[in-house]
Amino acid sequence: MIKDEITILLKEAALEAQRRDLLPPVTMPDIVLERPQNPEHGDYASTLPLKLARSARMNPLTIAQNLVSLIQLPDEIDSIAVASPGFINFSLKSDWLTKQVEGIVSAGERYGDVDLGKGAKVQVEFVSVNPTGPLHVGHGRGAILGSTLANVLASSGYDVAREYYINDAGGQMDAFHRSLYARYQQALGIDAQMPSEGYFGEYMMDIAREIIAEEGEKLSGKPAELGKIGVAKVMKTIKSDLEALGVSFDVWFSENSLFEQGQYDRVMAFLKERGYISEKEGAVWFASTALGEDKDNVLVRSDGAPTYFATDIAYHYNKFIERGFSRVINIWGADHQGHVSRMKAVVSALGIDPERLQIIISQMVTLKRGEITLRASKRTGEIIILRELVDEVGPDVCRFFFLSHSADSQMDFDLELAKRHSADNPVYYVQYGHARIASILRLAQERGIDYKEGNVSLLTGDSELALIRKMLQLPEVLELVASTLEPHHLPYYALDVATTFHNFYEKCRVISSDEALTSARLKLVEAAQIVLAKTLVLMGMTAPEKM
Repeated sequence: MIKDEITILLKEAALEAQRRDLLPPVTMPDIVLERPQNPEHGDYASTLPLKLARSARMNPLTIAQNLVSLIQLPDEIDSIAVASPGFINFSLKSDWLTKQVEGIVSAGERYGDVDLGKGAKVQVEFVSVNPTGPLHVGHGRGAILGSTLANVLASSGYDVAREYYINDAGGQMDAFHRSLYARYQQALGIDAQMPSEGYFGEYMMDIAREIIAEEGEKLSGKPAELGKIGVAKVMKTIKSDLEALGVSFDVWFSENSLFEQGQYDRVMAFLKERGYISEKEGAVWFASTALGEDKDNVLVRSDGAPTYFATDIAYHYNKFIERGFSRVINIWGADHQGHVSRMKAVVSALGIDPERLQIIISQMVTLKRGEITLRASKRTGEIIILRELVDEVGPDVCRFFFLSHSADSQMDFDLELAKRHSADNPVYYVQYGHARIASILRLAQERGIDYKEGNVSLLTGDSELALIRKMLQLPEVLELVASTLEPHHLPYYALDVATTFHNFYEKCRVISSDEALTSARLKLVEAAQIVLAKTLVLMGMTAPEKM
């Protein structure tokens, strides 16, 4: 990327300035390039002189001028300018920019891919809801964050495994089994008491009736067998809801398997051998305080039941040590915030660099219809389930809206805006941009226009060059998302590309009597289609040909 080349130029200039005593031998800060908001300030800007000013005890403008004097202009750069109070601005050559259209068209759907990962194994674990009921809207946000991040990491050279952790063990599953058995008996006309900590949603009665329709009364007296059938039905619903949202997994990992295959016993022995486990008050504890935590944490309760923290330890032992992932990315709901630091501590106890475990907390979602906040589901009278939202607004809208906010911020989801077919709705606006591109290319095909040999050097207009500049940002955006694990940059970029294309379309007639210019502009339009479609696909959305 040209951005990387400019970064190298700056670093070499700074080192040369130190060799020539134009800059004292201070520690070099990270060199960061930004894109100026005002296009008149160039294509890239560096604040390196401002970062060096304090440690070098020099005027940042002087530093900037010294650095610029040592940079040999490469073919891609038109000019380098110094701006107050100490910026260095780089402007790209127009003829270099136009040549990049050919590169985009040649790369096709591979355009934008960067090899950051170099084949490193990364696991992205997301959703992982207990199989005790349907997914709600908040789960959908985590699902979309996880699937999009996995897409971007895969395009960035990582070997990505998308994983769902099925919490099919422990107290919550016991409560589910007993709840379902009570509903099963009630559906058979037997007076049965629901457990106080049970699941009271109407969906439990629906599952019970469905099982009776299939199996009759033969599961009476067999709560465990009934429970297994119920879990399978809930998981089938969860998978169906995720598929409707465009979310898929490579691995569905059972919590029960950690006990059946011995990982739980192995990791407990491992930690005990290293002195991280103690027994007190009739329970088994993990010595979190030895690793900087405020308090120790229970692993096995006094009744002998493992906590979910204990099984999480076994699961991460399996991830890092047995399956050998170099990085593990967990996307958890807001209610897991307090679990982060102790999970990092236990990873350290396993002898693993805790930086290899990255945890993203997905905050709450509020559904609105205009100014009215929705509190309950029309279908269940309880929390709003994900499938209702997908059925009402569609998966593309869900994905774009959820991605448009950083994971750590709470968000409002406006259903009225989501269904609006106008430029006010960013999803409609972006997808209409792709449909408009597709219609132009169809028209060219219908008229038999062959633009393969189009001369892109004819693309000299401001709106044409603006579109090229915007398209060239895709590799940088993908690198940013892969590095920061912040997929919210994608929908904003898609909106920028669509806006820049619509502006080009309004100012430039693509198919005209000027055959040479028509061919050049059609090639530009094809490049725009590649970029916009790639961005939509990475977000898990469709790129419509017609609207």
